[in-house]
Amino acid sequence: MTAEKHTRRSVLVTGGAVAGATVGTGALAACGSGTSATPPAGSASSDPGTLPAGQRLAALSAVPVGEAVAVNTPDGKQAIVARPDDTKVVCFNAACTHKGCPVTPAGAELRCPCHGSLFDAFTGAVKRGPAETSLAAIPVKVENDQIVSG
Repeated sequence: MTAEKHTRRSVLVTGGAVAGATVGTGALAACGSGTSATPPAGSASSDPGTLPAGQRLAALSAVPVGEAVAVNTPDGKQAIVARPDDTKVVCFNAACTHKGCPVTPAGAELRCPCHGSLFDAFTGAVKRGPAETSLAAIPVKVENDQIVSG
């Protein structure tokens, strides 16, 4: 039987390598191409669902022209409402089409904080991946200065 002397340095180096491998594996799994990655808690569903017509989403005055805002639909899903100009409003499911993380408005763009996808806030089109599919549109209209499903 041989006894091997462990120095403090060898124990710390080995422990650091094991911890680094564990953290690295978790980070790689989150960015992998598998479908088992789970979006963060409170993230948007990838199914925009069907909202009954007339469901209030936001006051028209709460959405500045040329920008977008995040809203919750009456059924609890996250959505993005945008005003490309004075006469038009659009709405999209907030779930990034890459892994389902909720996108956040940034002026005329929508950014996915999980993996960096970038979308056009007025069309839902992908401007930069990894997402490859546009955001799902939700029909909306303006009634009595309110943005409602339609």
